[in-house]
Amino acid sequence: MKFPSPLSLSWLSEFLDAKLVGNTGASATGINEIHKVEKGDLVFVDHPKYYQKCLQSDASFIIINQLVECPPHKALLIVDQPFEAYQKIVRHFRPFEGAVQSISPNAQIGKTSYLYPGVFIGNHVQIGERCMIHPHVTIMDHCVIGNDVVIQAGTVIGSDAFYYNTNKNRESWYKRMLSCGRVIIEDDVEIGAGCTIDRGVSGDTIIGRGSRLDNMIHIGHDTVLGKNCLLAAQVAIAGAVNIGNGVILWGQVGVSKTLTIGDNVTVLAQSGVGVTIEPGKVFFGSPAEDASIKKRELVWIKRIPELWQKVKDRSENSGL
Repeated sequence: MKFPSPLSLSWLSEFLDAKLVGNTGASATGINEIHKVEKGDLVFVDHPKYYQKCLQSDASFIIINQLVECPPHKALLIVDQPFEAYQKIVRHFRPFEGAVQSISPNAQIGKTSYLYPGVFIGNHVQIGERCMIHPHVTIMDHCVIGNDVVIQAGTVIGSDAFYYNTNKNRESWYKRMLSCGRVIIEDDVEIGAGCTIDRGVSGDTIIGRGSRLDNMIHIGHDTVLGKNCLLAAQVAIAGAVNIGNGVILWGQVGVSKTLTIGDNVTVLAQSGVGVTIEPGKVFFGSPAEDASIKKRELVWIKRIPELWQKVKDRSENSGL
């Protein structure tokens, strides 16, 4: 999430009641979680296991719960509870706004777009021209829909990220991290019925121009889907996945979190993608592998009973 204007670290340290160390005269331009940080961003860390990852990331400023050596040109904001400090910032700059009617009066909707009865449009939503939004579609706050977009019935755009801060010393181990990101649907996208596309935790979930999504598809927070992709029914993609252009995922493909699928990859039905895969190939299986290799493996697996019988017959004939 980008701030409306850069925030001085002195203001932030006072707002969070934090000790400020390092480049104290700088200003922060946004706040992000570790998978999406950019130069100028704040990030938080509350476990020594992840200190170095945050300190060496692109983030310029780190909310942390312990004094450590500060990298050059960066700054630390030291607080007892970094997660709660993050939540406080999000609540301040992206406060809850209740809905007073089914289509928010502050939504911007193109004059040539058509919304069926029963559509819900949240606060500060932007919808372009020539869109067709079918019955019982829900588009939550701050989402951006381009031009010539079709969204079929029952789809939810911009639901909260499935993203939790874990602390087993609390009575409730999992505490939801507030979502302040958006969903951006680019031009000429078609989305089927009953799909769910989660907003980014602090960045954007993006569906690239010209992509086509079938029914009953889930796309997790902060995932970026490239241009002209094709996703068949019941595909499920976890959070912070980067998918290239021209990718095809056939039915019931599952994709694990924080990995990359290269351009023009095809993943065959019911496969499970657990690692980053290179562009331009066909993958199959769980875990997904090069389809030509996987299919040869399956041929040999089917021949195991025949081979075993040959070995058995040979043993019997030799008197062993």
